[in-house]
Amino acid sequence: MTASSTPESNAPRPWKRPPALFTHTGWRRTIYIGALVYLVLAVQSIEVDWMRVYEGLERGWRFVQGFLVPDFTSRWDDIQAGLIESLTMTVTSTVAGILISVPIGIGAARNLTPMPVYLLCRAIITVSRSFQEIIIAILLVAMFGFGPFAGFLTLAFATIGFLSKLLAEDIEACNAVQIEAVRATGAGWWQVVNYAVQPQVMPRLIGLSLYRLDINFRESAVIGIVGAGGIGATLNTAIDRYEYDSAGAILIIIIAIVLLVEYSSSHVRRWVQ
Repeated sequence: MTASSTPESNAPRPWKRPPALFTHTGWRRTIYIGALVYLVLAVQSIEVDWMRVYEGLERGWRFVQGFLVPDFTSRWDDIQAGLIESLTMTVTSTVAGILISVPIGIGAARNLTPMPVYLLCRAIITVSRSFQEIIIAILLVAMFGFGPFAGFLTLAFATIGFLSKLLAEDIEACNAVQIEAVRATGAGWWQVVNYAVQPQVMPRLIGLSLYRLDINFRESAVIGIVGAGGIGATLNTAIDRYEYDSAGAILIIIIAIVLLVEYSSSHVRRWVQ
């Protein structure tokens, strides 16, 4: 038995406070005072119009009133169409993103791939993670026009950066003893991935995929505001028309679906692990 696999090495270690970055008391006080001064100046640079704040609170109260008495019937056809569109975008983009993320995540794991492949896959992940979904949606709407196709591409693109990065980190954190044991049998690269890496990362990959499904549904409501389809477009229309009761109904439906996905994903993760 190697030293790295002994019970003592696997026991959780108590957390210890790291050493201070600046040991000189004068430097620490100077940095704290500088940070405080910057915070005060930054707050003062925010131009606060208290009249607009008052008017915003009044509109916010009307929105809260609409949220408390939601109207599910007046715009039900629009809500239903937007909801189906959002769910379709969410499922298809998540599946497409997972299928593309797995090979990129494997390629971005330093312990499995040569340096050129590693650098290429890391570059793809970096590009995908560099932009917020709403910025990508604006670009894709400008390229392909309004509708769910731009939303599908946006969510799939964001899924690739999210899932590939976490998958690569999980692969790099795999137990090296198991990988070396499979390699010692004369197994090829693909057999090492299939028999040594895949059993260690599969539960985590399923959990992350379900988590991304949850994120994609919530993001579908956001990118719909810029024309990428889905329930977000319906919500934006309701708010523009001051139909706060319909907007409240849409938000309640979004919350209910997110809760359903959250409980379902928790159950599936416990079942897999």
